[in-house]
Amino acid sequence: MKKISATDTLDLSIPERIQLVEDIWDTIAAESQPIELSEDEKRLVDERLEAYHSKPDSGNPWEDIYKGILSRQ
Repeated sequence: MKKISATDTLDLSIPERIQLVEDIWDTIAAESQPIELSEDEKRLVDERLEAYHSKPDSGNPWEDIYKGILSRQ
């Protein structure tokens, strides 16, 4: 089997690259095992969930975040 690099995929059209990513993701999802979190990661998730539940309106809407990302390009 010939190895290909990420650079090789740049020769593909954008729709072909999107399809490739979808195909790769499908193989990962089909074979994936549960990801084990460390105790520190579990504690961090719990802290963030608690912060969200205590002030659910304190964050920013996704649309604002997305616009901010686009404005930096």
